[in-house]
Amino acid sequence: MIVPIEIRQSPVKRYEIAIDPLPKLRYDRKVAIVTNPTVAPLHLERVLASLEAPRVEVIEVPDGEEYKTMDTVLGILDRLFQARFDRESLLIALGGGVIGDMTGFAASLYQRGIGFVQMPTTLLSQVDASVGGKTGVNTRWGKNLIGAFYQPEAVYIDPAFLETLPDREYAAGIAEVVKMAVMFDREFFEFLEASDLKDPETAKEMIARSVTLKADVVNRDEKEAGVRAVLNYGHTFGHVIENETAYSRYLHGEAVAIGMVMANELAVELGLLSRQEAERIRSLLERWGLPTHYRIEDPEAFYEHFFLDKKSAGGKIKFILPGGSIGSHVIRSDVGKATVLKVLERFGGEG
Repeated sequence: MIVPIEIRQSPVKRYEIAIDPLPKLRYDRKVAIVTNPTVAPLHLERVLASLEAPRVEVIEVPDGEEYKTMDTVLGILDRLFQARFDRESLLIALGGGVIGDMTGFAASLYQRGIGFVQMPTTLLSQVDASVGGKTGVNTRWGKNLIGAFYQPEAVYIDPAFLETLPDREYAAGIAEVVKMAVMFDREFFEFLEASDLKDPETAKEMIARSVTLKADVVNRDEKEAGVRAVLNYGHTFGHVIENETAYSRYLHGEAVAIGMVMANELAVELGLLSRQEAERIRSLLERWGLPTHYRIEDPEAFYEHFFLDKKSAGGKIKFILPGGSIGSHVIRSDVGKATVLKVLERFGGEG
């Protein structure tokens, strides 16, 4: 016996991404702000002053990629149960990409889904992590292997949050901006080369252009069935680097920067990218003090780790590469192991 079931629901979810000073926010439901001990002393007071709600809880979790775990998310959920939050309640993610990913994941799980809002405080989270609805946690097997696609109700990008951001964190965000430009917009890449990206007005334009590019991609492919996979440029290699270094040596954007250089090296090897274009990308990354070298101790082990990544399927590794020049892309799942190992071995002597 077959019982057909057709579930009809609107596939459209609209929300605003505001790139402006934080507005007054009024909610008629319980609100919990999830943040960490680094961000809270810098920004929590201002957020609380802008917020009106019947009840506001503050949930602090430890700071760092190594705490982006299921245990931390379960701790957030436990606090919500203790405070008797219900299905109408709201979470606010106040922090960088780690806070945003965990808060969104907790929101997707609590009573099968409650609302959440993103307030990204790092450049990386403003231009990338807060937009698009990817949530999740890391495991010993790899990065973000447990998670959900779960869209926020709104994203409030206040450029003033960046005033307290360390230079290293700012540079890590630049890496994700470069990723977007290399994959989708050559003119944007040239803008990044020619501009002072620390200038407040220039930075605001950079954020807006990055968010616009990412939003367009997500609108076309929310759950990464096609073009959204291109946003993983640099990540296939970068996630292995993060895992090998226990998420403690590099910031996420730094690992992505190295991953882009590795991906470019593979693209050059395949004849997809000129050496000149590859060096141009490396030069822009290095201008911001981003690492572009990583010593691969065991190329074979590094290669095998690719298969634990979400982007591999059917025993094939999906490589996101520049497609001929800066501003274009190609997805390749047919690159032979010998070719990949040849490229990985070139990093055996770099530190």
